[in-house]
Amino acid sequence: MHRKARSTWAISVAIASVGFRGATGAGAQEVVDLPAEDIPLPADFEVVYRLGSADAAARWEEFSSIRSMGFDGAGNLHLLDGPGNGGGGRVVVVDAAGTHVRDFGRVGQGPGEFRAAVQLIVWADGRTAVEDVMHQAYHVFDPTGDFDRMVREVSAGFGITTRPGLRPQRTDAWGLIGRSGRSIVRVDLSSDDVAERNLLEAWTPPGREDQGPRFGDVEDVVGEVWGFEPEVLYDALPAGGVAFADSSAWAIKLADTLGEVSHILRRPLRPLPVTEEIRRTERELRLEARRNQEDAVPAGQQVPPTVQALLDRFRSVHLEAIENMQFFPEVPVIAALRVTWDGNLWVERSTEPGASEPGPIDVLSPEGRYIGTFPAGRLEMPDAFGPDGLAAFLETDEFDVPVVTVRRLPQNVR
Repeated sequence: MHRKARSTWAISVAIASVGFRGATGAGAQEVVDLPAEDIPLPADFEVVYRLGSADAAARWEEFSSIRSMGFDGAGNLHLLDGPGNGGGGRVVVVDAAGTHVRDFGRVGQGPGEFRAAVQLIVWADGRTAVEDVMHQAYHVFDPTGDFDRMVREVSAGFGITTRPGLRPQRTDAWGLIGRSGRSIVRVDLSSDDVAERNLLEAWTPPGREDQGPRFGDVEDVVGEVWGFEPEVLYDALPAGGVAFADSSAWAIKLADTLGEVSHILRRPLRPLPVTEEIRRTERELRLEARRNQEDAVPAGQQVPPTVQALLDRFRSVHLEAIENMQFFPEVPVIAALRVTWDGNLWVERSTEPGASEPGPIDVLSPEGRYIGTFPAGRLEMPDAFGPDGLAAFLETDEFDVPVVTVRRLPQNVR
C-alpha cells in the first residue's frame, strides 16, 4: 500500500479528510499523525468455545445460515440463524462459556415471527431487535427472549427500506447508529414507528452528490455502478459518539454525540492506483457475485409471475450496469472499521482486488494512540466484539456449514 507518489485524487481526498472544518462545519479539529511503520502484533488468541459445523453435538447448534450476531453486557452471544435466502428463522443465545441459554423467534406472519429477518441488534442489557424487511418493521424482544413489540418502518412508498450495518448505542436505551446514503444517522426504536435523524454528513466524492432514492424505470432505479468509491465506514463509540472513515486515504474521524468531529487520525499509507488489470478483476468479481446471488424470497412463499419477471429484469439491468461500470482512480486504503467493547479501533486495510487473504488490521487506543498491526493474512476482522475481551468469528467448515469461534483478546487490543 505504500507508493512513491500521491495522485491529485488522493491529495484532494486527504485535504477533504483533514480540513479544519471537516464534514460537520464545526470548529477546529485536532489532527493526529500516526507512524508509517507497522508494529507487528501476535494473532494467537485463546479459544473460549466453538459452535456449529456438520459435526455439531446438539441440535440447537446445527446452524444453516448465520446472518448477524452480537454480544450483550453479560457476555452472552446472540446469533440470528435461518434457512435459505428468505431470512433468519430464530435467535440462538449462548452464555460467556458457550453453553446454550435459549432460542427465540420463529418463521411466521405475526408479530414476533419472521418473514425475512436480515439483521440482529443486541443492546448491552440483553434486549434485541430483529430487522424484518418483509414486515417492514423491527421485532423487539426483552432480555429473556420474550416478544415485546413491533416498531414499524415509515415507508417512503417505494421499495423496501433496510439499514444494513446498524450498531447499538451504549448510551441510549433504544438508540442505534446507521447510515443513509453518505449520512450517518441516529435511529430511535423507542416508539411504535422508527424515527431517524442525521447525526453528521460524511464527505462525498465529486460527481456522487446525488445518492438518494431513485424512482422511475428499472434502469433509473439501478443507476450507475462505480468501483472503488470510498465507502462511509463507521462504528459506535462506547461514550456515545461515532468513529468513521469516508475517503480513500487512511483517515479516521472521531465525532461526539452531537456529530461534531473532534479528532482526525491519519497514517501516511497511500492508496493503490487502479490499473486496467484491477478494473478487469473487479468487474469479473462483481459479475460472478451477481450471477450467483439469489433473490430473497421468504421461506414457503411462491413468487407471482409478474414479480419474478420484475426480479429477472432487475438482475439483467444490474448485470449490464456492472459490465459498464465506472471506476474511481484509487483503491481506498481502509476496507473495514470496527470499535471493540472497550473502545479500541480496529482498522482493516485493503488488499489488491482478487486477493484471497484479509488485509492488515491496525489497532488504535480509544484516544487515538497507535498500538500495532496484525499482519496481512493472519486475522479476519471479528464479526462481533464483547465484554472481557470476547470476540466472535464466523467461519465455515469443509461442508460450508457455519462455525462460530469465540476467542479472548489480550488486554492491549481489547
